[in-house]
Formats: sequence, structure tokens, C-alpha cells
Amino acid sequence: MSYEFDFAVFIGRFQPVHQGHLQVVRSGLARAQKLIVLLGSAWQARNPRNPWSHQEREQMLRGCLSASENERLICLPLMDVPYNDELWVRNVQSTVSGLVTAHHTTPLQPPRIALIGHRKDQSGFYLNLFPQWQSIAVDNYHGISATPLRQQFFDRSRCAALLQQDERLPAAVQQWLAEFAAQRPEYQRICDEIDFIGQYKQAWQAAPYAPTFVTVDALVVQSGHVLLVERRANPGKGLWALPGGFVDQQERLLDACLRELREETRLKVPAPVLKGSIKRQAVFDDPHRSARGRTITHAFYIELDASASLPKVRGGDDARCARWLPLGELQPQQLFEDHYFIIQDLLGHA
Repeated sequence: MSYEFDFAVFIGRFQPVHQGHLQVVRSGLARAQKLIVLLGSAWQARNPRNPWSHQEREQMLRGCLSASENERLICLPLMDVPYNDELWVRNVQSTVSGLVTAHHTTPLQPPRIALIGHRKDQSGFYLNLFPQWQSIAVDNYHGISATPLRQQFFDRSRCAALLQQDERLPAAVQQWLAEFAAQRPEYQRICDEIDFIGQYKQAWQAAPYAPTFVTVDALVVQSGHVLLVERRANPGKGLWALPGGFVDQQERLLDACLRELREETRLKVPAPVLKGSIKRQAVFDDPHRSARGRTITHAFYIELDASASLPKVRGGDDARCARWLPLGELQPQQLFEDHYFIIQDLLGHA
């Protein structure tokens, strides 16, 4: 059988896989010899917006396809880069290039590559970012969106109907999700976090418009180690985070940052030393960075002089504990919100 393209590339988060995704996948398989699916938001800590790992999303997708279709499907994880679009584009290009080199079977002929997705969907903006490849636009299937599906699934009172009667989900995905809800403790943990966020937002319902919160975070580095705290409560209970918090009404940003740093880590380095060690500061404002609502954080990169021994720290206030972690051991799936990307951005520009 001859195909219009050698490779079709479909980029998405698939949280969860639904009938709209399946329509794009089957369109790609009909027009290309192989379909490359890049599973976005990979290696993030589980949270209400990204509750499933890239391995789990691949399981959902492959469970919907036949054996012959799965043979022509290539799935790979794709990490978000929320504060560097150019790096994200480069990651997509290099990933696809490597796969094409490994799987292109027609010598002396350049591979025919096309991006496929919903052009009218906001998440399909990437179709315009790769002019070197052709583009295949697929109509949005009945306007299905993953967001209301997630919301219903993690609502204990509405979950059963989604898993038994909802045509937006393929049968294989319904079964996978039913097992996840019944057998995995992560389901209850995310439900609890969503309940907390709902109560948090309810406190602001009387505001004349949606509030924007201002926070600060401290990236303190010494001798190749970064200072982190373990979160005591939701959201992100049990995850590691940069010391930080909300700015009080009468505080300047730097003063708030140093206050939160001391409260959460008990770091005893004098304030003049901390202020003199600031190498960079930046604003991080991804609209989806916090489940609590629109939250803009101001982060300060503080690099202390190298030392054979690191200052003693211990958790306080909202932090269960504090620790110095070697930079080489940072794991994005263990870090709260976008703190991994804040660290990478500040260290990369310092």
C-alpha cells in the first residue's frame, strides 16, 4: 500500500485519550506509513491538569488500536518548556529527526513528513511552527475537549457515568480509567487536591473579577546543590519545591522572598549576604502554572560562595522538611508546579 507521507507527527497531551484524539490518529495512519505521537507534558508531577504519565497515556492510546495499527505507531515523551518556545521547537525537531533517521526505509529519497492536528483548536498552534514539514488539518471531532473529561473523572459523584455511558471516550480508555480509579491511590490523592482547589477558589467567588496572585520563590544554590522544601499540604502535598510564598500587603518582593526563605528553611545566612549573592531575578507567568488560579511569581537566584560544608536547614511553616539536593539529581516529576523549569531558566541565563 502506498501512502501520501512517510511520517505523520501528532503532538498532544492526551489527558486522557478521547475520541477526538483517536480520529486524528486514524487519519494519520491512513495517510502516512508511520505515525509519530509525541506525548506532551511528560515527566511532570501528577496534578489535576496532568494526572497521567506518558507511559500511561501510551497504554490508553495503544489499547484503542489493532495490532497492525500499533506496529505503525511510534510514541515518545515530550517535555514542556513553558518559558522557552524555541527550545521546545528544537526538541520536537530533534526527536522527529532521530526517529526518521531510524525508521526511514526508502534510500536516496527524502522523507515526506507532515504534522497533523486540529488547526481550529487552540492546542493546535504548533501546526504553524514547523514550515519545513507539510500540514494536515483534521476537523475537531464533535468539539470534544479533555478538560471537562478530567473534571468529571476526578469528581467522585460523576465518575461512574463517564466510565459507563459517555461516548466521548473509547471503550478501551473507559476500561483503563475504571481500573485506575478503583486500584490506584493516586486517584484519591488527585481528587483530594481538586477538592482543596475548589474550596480555595470558592473563597474568591465574591470578588468582582478573577484575582491574580503574586508570589515569590528563592532559588538558592551553593556548591552544586539547590535548596528545596517538601510541601506539607495541598496543592502539591509531598512534592519538592523552591522556598517561597505569597507577598504580604506591605512587603517589597525581595523582602517577601527572604522572609519566606527563612520561615521555610531556617537558613541562617545573614540577609546582607543573601542580597549580595543575587545573580538574577525573573518573572514566571505561564497562565497554567498554578491550579489555584492566575499566579505570577518573582524568582530570585541566589548563589552562595562555594563551601566544603552546606548550611544547616530544617523545614518550617508550610514545609515538612528542607534539604540541599545536588543539581544533577533534580527530577522534574518530583517538583511542584513549574519549579523545575524556573530552576532551568534561571541557571541557564545566569
